[in-house]
Amino acid sequence: MTDLTGRRILVVEDESLVAMPIETILEDLGCIPVGPAATVPAGLTLATGESLDAALLDVNVAGQQVFPVAQALADRGVPLVFSTGYGEAGLPDQWRGRPTLQKPFTEAAVGQAIRKALGV
Repeated sequence: MTDLTGRRILVVEDESLVAMPIETILEDLGCIPVGPAATVPAGLTLATGESLDAALLDVNVAGQQVFPVAQALADRGVPLVFSTGYGEAGLPDQWRGRPTLQKPFTEAAVGQAIRKALGV
């Protein structure tokens, strides 16, 4: 799976019991996890200040919607994947159509969503 090797993937996730497996999955896929950011402000800092290939964003981060981070990434042209317990139906209209992982998810689902976002 060399198509993801070395790709820098921002992780915005406030639950450490979810963030840690995501980091492991990304590393197993050959990616370099950036973060995880556990708050929207921390996510914004990484989204605007780091070199990124894509991002995996939990929709609800410490009680805040992640969409300011998503907008910052979209403004930079960084592909993103949403992660939510509600699936794509839980996203505002403007964000639908982006790759979306419904929790809980598998390593295969994460890899597929990241590849879809990157177009590889």
